[in-house]
Amino acid sequence: MARGSPSKMRWLDEVATLPRPGVVLLGVLALILASSAVAQDAAPAQAPGPASAPAASPQPDAPGLSESVVATVNDEIISTYDVVQRMRLLIVTSGIQPTDENLPEIQREAIRSLVDERLEMQELARQGKLQKFDLVASNAEVDDEIADIARSNNTSSTQLLAQLAAQGLGADTFREQLRAEISWRGWIRGRYGSRLTVGEDQIKAYQARLEAEAGKPQYQISEVFIDAGRAGSEQAAIDGATQLIGQLQKGAPFAAVAKQFSASPTAANGGDVGWITAGEMPAEVDQVLEALRPGQLSAPIPVKDGVYIVYLRDRRAGGDATLISLKQAAIALPRSATDDQVAAAQAKLEGLRPKLNGCDNLEVQAAKVDGVVSGDLGEAETKDLAPAFRQAAEALAVGQVSEPIRTDAGLHLIAVCGKRRSGSDLMDHDQIENRLYGQDLAMIAKRQLRDLRNSATIESR
Repeated sequence: MARGSPSKMRWLDEVATLPRPGVVLLGVLALILASSAVAQDAAPAQAPGPASAPAASPQPDAPGLSESVVATVNDEIISTYDVVQRMRLLIVTSGIQPTDENLPEIQREAIRSLVDERLEMQELARQGKLQKFDLVASNAEVDDEIADIARSNNTSSTQLLAQLAAQGLGADTFREQLRAEISWRGWIRGRYGSRLTVGEDQIKAYQARLEAEAGKPQYQISEVFIDAGRAGSEQAAIDGATQLIGQLQKGAPFAAVAKQFSASPTAANGGDVGWITAGEMPAEVDQVLEALRPGQLSAPIPVKDGVYIVYLRDRRAGGDATLISLKQAAIALPRSATDDQVAAAQAKLEGLRPKLNGCDNLEVQAAKVDGVVSGDLGEAETKDLAPAFRQAAEALAVGQVSEPIRTDAGLHLIAVCGKRRSGSDLMDHDQIENRLYGQDLAMIAKRQLRDLRNSATIESR
């Protein structure tokens, strides 16, 4: 069965320093705070309002002591050990710096993610029994994902797991989060992917909208979205966003924070939304984007269902001008050149022209002809080109070469290396289809998990 790959990010450089477990806990929050007191290279977490810590519990490796139950999900237990380990995982992989203020929300996020994973794995077990097929990712598949993550961090799987262990984080905690993520994404794609069809009318409508909006300002952004329903209330979501922003301003890596805390489908890509135009995001976000400068982070932006944090990476003015990249092969001829001189130069260029494969070999072939010079003219708007060049460039397709063009400076062949609309990198047919397909699949996954929550028996202790 095809499995999806989780986003790979360079978070090992941001690891917080947490000592090994093995002491009796005076409460989950006290443990994490004490063990993180000297952490230097950390970063953000999410943080709605305060929550009481689970009952005091020792680490399981303390002989003769046992952990307590924090919650049950359809009678399956989530223990204090599970919660502490997940909190450590959130801290290490997101780069957050644990504080008295944000630890309650880290704890709540840990419990929320554990509940969701229990629901997903229970559903996979149920579906697997019905289909008589194992839908859970194998150890080998998890090993492959860990190897990919390690490579993206310029280390090995063994070194990566050793670094996590040094932070008091059990390898099983990391492996089981990956297993749930791979399995759920693989099942959603396997069950619904073949049923999804992105119609040509949808693609054409998307292309038409992109072309119509090419003249509008565009923004390259990353996002974190905190779902108010999942956070408990709008105010809780705002409080969480505020604390996350504080951590981001201290240097937390945005991509790592989005990966662990954002409820948007873009979380898998570290919150990367890409280039957008006004109207693609909620109106409240559009208003904020207008006022931001590249490199700035927004304040919390409340919207209908939650709160956004937006990081503006870049912006560019819209426009509908065409930019053309050109190269030329030319023979210098003064304005006073005789007809015979012009004819001789034209014969040379006419002989060269059939040998040219667009821009690919222009310089090489031109160098073989005595008196011909070549060069890259760069990219320019068509309106800025000399009239003779503009007329030829507009009529030529990419890869084509003009007939000899006479100017006051000489005789020229121009080759069109590229054409594009200014202010926009319009997606092609396949890119649009993939984006729409991914959006549909993400919405299905979100609805499936919502339905599982609504029908489940979830009890907190």
